[in-house]
Amino acid sequence: MATPGLPPTFSIASIDAQRVEEALARIGPKWTIWTAMTLAQVNGPVRVRDVAAQLPFVSEQFVGKRLATMHADGLVIRDDDRRGAPYRLRALGTSLAPVLRTVSDWSRTHLTQEPMAEAERVEDALRRLHHRHSTAVIQALDSADGQMRFVHIAEAAGLDYGLARQRLVRLQADGPVTRTGSRHGDPYMLTDAGQALGAVYASVEHWSQPFALRGGTAAPRPTAAATRTHVGIPLGAGADSARTAAALRRSTAASNVMFSHAPQPEPRVPAAVTAQSAPGRGR
Repeated sequence: MATPGLPPTFSIASIDAQRVEEALARIGPKWTIWTAMTLAQVNGPVRVRDVAAQLPFVSEQFVGKRLATMHADGLVIRDDDRRGAPYRLRALGTSLAPVLRTVSDWSRTHLTQEPMAEAERVEDALRRLHHRHSTAVIQALDSADGQMRFVHIAEAAGLDYGLARQRLVRLQADGPVTRTGSRHGDPYMLTDAGQALGAVYASVEHWSQPFALRGGTAAPRPTAAATRTHVGIPLGAGADSARTAAALRRSTAASNVMFSHAPQPEPRVPAAVTAQSAPGRGR
């Protein structure tokens, strides 16, 4: 989808796949974006128990672990090391807004238009992209400018056959990659969703500049390749349980730190969100 005043596409070939994957590894783990958005609503120090109160579908213990990981990754900061000291977003965390908008746009256009909480939409999209070597595989397929056989993909991505096959199977299930047939040796190719990842990768790569410069605290300057005008991104949605619905109503009333948007009707959150109260920490 072209954006007025900006090039309609962004080159997948030009991105640094390793740098993009390192950045995605920081923001891709489940509940990271939910937690960041919750902190953004407060725009100040928040204790773990207060973050957990806003996310009743996640245990307080898990929220504490997720915040500790986000602290190690440079997304949040504590003013002191006392037990129970509150967390707040670092500049690098607040500068995620353009990335999340771009990821949301990509999901809405190419994955699903099913109503869901915006944090869930972004996390669902990142789940499809953040696995190690996925970016390298997509970049290899993009370089083929069409179809590519398995052996050539593995060679171009620098992967052994076993890992290359795992990544291709996963990317097919997640949407960016398809295969021309089911016979042995049939080549692979990017789907429309895969071909449209240039804007997402450009946004993530730009956001990751402080890591590349070994800074980790300074927010990157906005860039045309990483942002686009977007109206109507809701932060929250309705849910089945009263506790979850209340939490998501609080999300809808969030400040504009993460997203500038007009208020939207609250869509229903799929039951899968509330069912996963003890998610894994896989990165």
